[in-house]
Amino acid sequence: GASPALADLTMDVAAGEVAAVMGPSGSGKSTLLNLIAGLDRPTEGTVTVAGRRIDNLSESGLARFRARHVGIIFQFFNLLDDLTVEDNVLLPAQLAGASRRAARARAGELLERMGIERHRDDYPARLSGGQRQRVAIARALVNAPELLLADEPTGALDTATGLAIGRLLHQLNADGQTLVLVTHDPALADRYAARTIRLLDGRLAPAGVAA
Repeated sequence: GASPALADLTMDVAAGEVAAVMGPSGSGKSTLLNLIAGLDRPTEGTVTVAGRRIDNLSESGLARFRARHVGIIFQFFNLLDDLTVEDNVLLPAQLAGASRRAARARAGELLERMGIERHRDDYPARLSGGQRQRVAIARALVNAPELLLADEPTGALDTATGLAIGRLLHQLNADGQTLVLVTHDPALADRYAARTIRLLDGRLAPAGVAA
């Protein structure tokens, strides 16, 4: 009997676009991201990602699709503390069935690009917040996903580190990466997103209404 988390919401994100999603707590931002990632299923409507309708896939089909086509960056990194940096990055590739050799080569390229290659054998607890988020981004990119989802990627970082991560995401988009970015930070959205989708009480906010 409660109000739906999202209702009457239609949105499209073009390939190569950065779309920011903003709104107050409880507006439906995390639910939207979970639907796009296939972590939640809609009670009505459809979800199509990378040309594939995903809301009617089986749980195993969803897991395979997500591993290969969607990368997710979390606010609090969600790294596994008992795995090295390299093994954290390799994990999605292993789940997707990639060859160990190809995955290690890809992980090495990404760690170098993120500026943390020297930490490949370290454990996450030894890294700063910014370094851990770079590991998380490398992990999200290891399978070259068509879509990258970022849930408050700078929320747990200080201002300077958050700006650096924002620039890194911007560079990824400049190289063609499609990105949906949930953020409370209007400066991050204004600086790096082509457009901002504003939610209010589970619906698109009317034009001109701050969310």
